[in-house]
Amino acid sequence: MGWIATELEGVKIFEPRIFSDARGHFFESFNEQQFLQETGLDVRFVQDNESLSAKGVIRGLHFQKPPHAQGKLVRVGSGAVIDVAVDLRRNSPTYGKHIAVELSSDNKRQLWIPEGFAHGFSALEDNTVFLYKCTNYYEPTSERTLHYSDFSIDWKVSNPIVSEKDEIGERFSTFISPF
Repeated sequence: MGWIATELEGVKIFEPRIFSDARGHFFESFNEQQFLQETGLDVRFVQDNESLSAKGVIRGLHFQKPPHAQGKLVRVGSGAVIDVAVDLRRNSPTYGKHIAVELSSDNKRQLWIPEGFAHGFSALEDNTVFLYKCTNYYEPTSERTLHYSDFSIDWKVSNPIVSEKDEIGERFSTFISPF
């Protein structure tokens, strides 16, 4: 297992150790003890979510404001995405910056996104299954959406398919961060 730091402090890429043979493969998608040892983060996941998306769908950029903020460990079960984290921590030197990482069922990479970040992804293939473990429960009154077209993100899709909620997301130019 290996963790790769990103240019956004706290956001990490996880590359699991994969055991493959003629039958297929096996890997641990999560191990609490190793997560703590590798990251120094003592987190408790309370909710697992799954979404199914068609090619060209963009979901995000979502976050929950405190006291319902969430950390997320995300991965792809089938298909491929461009996964994005945007730093919303006001006192961070990377405030307003983002990273974009390709996660796929082929590369098995995972991304750890701590509290204080907006998150979104674009589906690069039809029938993409996206999985995420959350450190806090979903609370609709705490959910916020920033517009997906801000931040000069290369979503690697043309003619994006977005929800109404995401289409009317708040613009970063008027956003006041709760973090």
